[in-house]
Amino acid sequence: MSDTPIPDPTPDPSPDPSAELPSDPTPESHQPQASPGIERPSALALQATLVDFALGELVRQQRQSFQPLWTRESWAKLLIWLALNCGCGTDTASLEAFAAAIGPSQMARLRRQFFERQLEDLNLMILADPAEQQVLVWPLGPGLDAASLAAELAQEQVAAALERVGLLDQVTADRGRWQSLEALVAVPWSQPCS
Repeated sequence: MSDTPIPDPTPDPSPDPSAELPSDPTPESHQPQASPGIERPSALALQATLVDFALGELVRQQRQSFQPLWTRESWAKLLIWLALNCGCGTDTASLEAFAAAIGPSQMARLRRQFFERQLEDLNLMILADPAEQQVLVWPLGPGLDAASLAAELAQEQVAAALERVGLLDQVTADRGRWQSLEALVAVPWSQPCS
C-alpha cells in the first residue's frame, strides 16, 4: 500500500463560507423585529413623536419664565418666544403663519401642558387655563377617590396645591363654591381672567 492519500470523490459536507455571505449587509434576521401582529412605526411617525415630546418638554421647562403666570398674556409670550426662536418675524402675519404651522391639535396639547401642573407629593394634578371658567384639580392616581375629594381633608390638599403653584389668590376663597365633580374639584377663578 502506498502512503499517498486517495482523494474522496464525495463532496465536502462543510459549506463554502463565501456562499453564506448575503449581498445585503443587514439581513432581515439581524434587523430588530416587531412583535407578531404589531408593526414597527415608520421613520416619519418616530420623528413626529420626537418633535411632540421635545416641544412638550420645552414648554414644561420654560413656562415659569413668562410672567404673569396663569394668564393669557404668559401663553402669548411663550408662543412669541417660540416663533422668534424658529426664525419668524414679529409681524402679525409671521406669528399667525407660525401658529397655523403648529396646527390646532398640537397647539391644544401645548396649551394644556403650559397650564397644567403635576404635584406628585400631593398626588394632585392642576389644570388652570385662564380661558376656562374654573381651575380643575384631580388626583394623579390611587390614593384619592371621588368620595375623599369631597371631604374636608381633600379641600385642604386642593388649597395646598393651589397655594404651591401660586393660584390660591387667583381663585375664589369661598370653598362653598368649590365643586366636587366625580373625581375632580372645580374651583372658580376669583375674577374673569384676561
